[in-house]
Amino acid sequence: MRLEKHRLDVIETSSTAAKALPNKDAWLGHRFLNLITLHISGVLASVRTKPLLLSSIALLALPSQLYAAQTTKAVASKHRHAPSPQDAAPAASEPAAPAAPAKHSRRTNVEARSTESVSVTARQLTGRDAEQAVSKAVMRQFVPGTSPYRMLDRTPGVSFTSTDPFGIDSFGANLYVRGFFMNQMGVTVDGVPLNDQTYQSVSGMSLASAIIPDDIQSMRMSQGAGSVELPSTNTLGGTIQIGSSDPNDTRGGKISQSFGSYNSYRTYVRLDSGKMNSSGTKFYTSYARTDEGMWMGSGDQFMQQVDAKLVQPIGQRSRMSAFFNWSSLAQWNYPDTSIGILKNLGWRTPHLYPNYGLAYRIANGEAALPAGYGGVPGINGSEIAMYDGGQAETNYMGGLHFDLALTDRLTWNTTVYGHSQTGYYSYTDSEDPSPNGAPFSEEVWQNRQERYGLDTSLRYKWGRHTIEGGVWYENNTQQAGLFNYQQPLLGEGAPLKAVGPYDVYGRAFLQGYNFDWTTNVMQFHLQDSIRLTEGLTLHAGFKSMVATTSGGANYNNADWTGSDELPNGSLTASQAFLPHINLDWHINSHHELYVDVAENMRAYEVSAYGVANSVYSVEDQTTFQAQKKSLEPSKAWVYLGGYRYTSKYLQANATVYHASLIHPILAAAVGSLTNPVSQVIDFGHISMTGANGDITLTPVEGLSISNNVSYNKGTYDRDVDTSGGFYALAGKNIVNYPAWMYKTSVSYTWKGATAHFDANYYSRRYYSFMNDTSVGGYWLANAGMQYRFGKLSVLKDVTASFNVYNLFNTKYIAMMGQNDNPATGDYQSMERGAVREFFGTVSASF
Repeated sequence: MRLEKHRLDVIETSSTAAKALPNKDAWLGHRFLNLITLHISGVLASVRTKPLLLSSIALLALPSQLYAAQTTKAVASKHRHAPSPQDAAPAASEPAAPAAPAKHSRRTNVEARSTESVSVTARQLTGRDAEQAVSKAVMRQFVPGTSPYRMLDRTPGVSFTSTDPFGIDSFGANLYVRGFFMNQMGVTVDGVPLNDQTYQSVSGMSLASAIIPDDIQSMRMSQGAGSVELPSTNTLGGTIQIGSSDPNDTRGGKISQSFGSYNSYRTYVRLDSGKMNSSGTKFYTSYARTDEGMWMGSGDQFMQQVDAKLVQPIGQRSRMSAFFNWSSLAQWNYPDTSIGILKNLGWRTPHLYPNYGLAYRIANGEAALPAGYGGVPGINGSEIAMYDGGQAETNYMGGLHFDLALTDRLTWNTTVYGHSQTGYYSYTDSEDPSPNGAPFSEEVWQNRQERYGLDTSLRYKWGRHTIEGGVWYENNTQQAGLFNYQQPLLGEGAPLKAVGPYDVYGRAFLQGYNFDWTTNVMQFHLQDSIRLTEGLTLHAGFKSMVATTSGGANYNNADWTGSDELPNGSLTASQAFLPHINLDWHINSHHELYVDVAENMRAYEVSAYGVANSVYSVEDQTTFQAQKKSLEPSKAWVYLGGYRYTSKYLQANATVYHASLIHPILAAAVGSLTNPVSQVIDFGHISMTGANGDITLTPVEGLSISNNVSYNKGTYDRDVDTSGGFYALAGKNIVNYPAWMYKTSVSYTWKGATAHFDANYYSRRYYSFMNDTSVGGYWLANAGMQYRFGKLSVLKDVTASFNVYNLFNTKYIAMMGQNDNPATGDYQSMERGAVREFFGTVSASF
């Protein structure tokens, strides 16, 4: 099971009255400063209150008359089980186990404008937002409910893989962009920062939980380092901005139903109010239910979500919107595998669930391991024959967004938001038997976080200048604990499920630890867009960031952790000046050149005891204090230059880039698989140099042919000395990311029918830091067809589609390094990608 996902890898009002004033901008600007001061004070005063989180629900419940009136690391486990002095109430937790064998090997843990970005939108964009468009038509080629990251995988430089075809299993999904891992990308949904999206994080939210894919209107990914105004704690390599669709102007709805292989199905329903009054008030609410059958072993991956959004126009040029999202998931996980397991046992080695009897007898020594399980070099066969593992998580997110035109030149943009998450992440633990005599127990990491924030900015147009500045503040209260729950004796009750409930046979009998933190982030930015000449624009700006985390362990079971005192203290990452410069030259309507240079910094990661890229995950307080003095926050310089050509029949884009990742903090696992030793290490410097090129041809109406190629040379630039030995890493290739990628797609639409095919090639990926083990390259192809019947009786836009994922049933590795990457050799820290699956969908509007 997974401990820490490896991040090396190495988240206008009408101004009629004002026009009568001789100096309206100065007058309103002075008044606005007073208003914004009161606004920020009021928000910060209430930022810790739960009603803020549910504000959008309250707004949706208001009568329409009121809408109209609205003007406003660790070492190998040394523990032996000991009863906890505390009863385990659902705390919150980050994994806490060493990165390795199974035992504690579960991982510990359109708003802002972007510079030079790839856009998943409905139209081609130009200028500073010049983007390679993946159109709405392309988005419709995917099975409804597919992760937006899988759509981005069509673009050059992006590598997205997962254990499931939808890409919603956060335990088995990862995203890389030009060598940067997903927790090094700044991601927002309707302006709300998702921050660290990795599995079991207490510092953010998975995109899969943040929005129903059917409700996405736009998605933009920066080709460079991203814009300074985007709020995020972990922007290093770029930004991704997701915008939800607005409610429709007319009353109606939509429903779609999908069926797939392995008893998978998905339902989506949306209801739109239409404009409810003369002021234009409108809202929608939607519900999605996804139930993926597992292609290996038993169990399923279930998720349901609710989205709601209200839009209230204010005057002619301003608006307020309220948004809300609720998600709940209960998912069994696929097991970790290794090169040795694949070679000796094959590509299907599932958990033993639901065969509790066999797992029970193996654990107490009454039954032999399945054939071959004891013959995998370097791996304990009992760690392959695990009973189960899974996760259950609930998220609430909501907020308000104001886009106000104060004058013809001055606009004010503000987002107030809240996010609450409770998560349980479990697996069967044979090292801590149940008190009743059962040979194992269910070990559960229990996490909790509550985030509240405000992002506000002013934009002023003055001649050739567009000046913009603002402030983002976020407070996050985080908790992580680890608990063991009793499993029943054989024949005396149903076993606990990996997705809960866990207290069927009483409260937790053991607690390993508990951590509590508070993280406060403040970011200020200021930038100017200067139109130097017709078609030539310079964007220059900077941001300042301070992120402080205080807290740590407040309970330590020394018999379990093997340490007398776990980490507790404060960490601050700060930088006063992080510059960003972009030059964009539209030579004419067809040709464009652009250059982008930026420096970014990310906050320190927050994870509990175990193997994680966090100073809080080290083995004891002494190590924490020593590393606190020597480690620095991760930073990155990203340099990019490109050329774009656009015409009716041809769109082409070419970019070259270089990125310097400075002080990347990684958890390196060394030692044997059965006795891993981990150490949080400053890897010093990582260099990545690459190029992307793509071309799209539309030779005749309805036909689109796209090809793109990517190259990335990423290397570690210094040797590393760890507690497990010295490693000559200088010049070695970065792990987990392919140096070469080639992607091709073709689609043809004739009348109501559309057919499409796409294939991606991913080259060899290095597995160990020393590059002595690797995973070979592979092709992954998909195909589909769709027919739009149009209107049938009372139904509109009736559509039927059929899709095949992994058309040629390629055997490939999706996730790598979820339990960290080995220094050398093999390690049980990878997962197989999904097999070929078929999906059919019928949808209609009304």
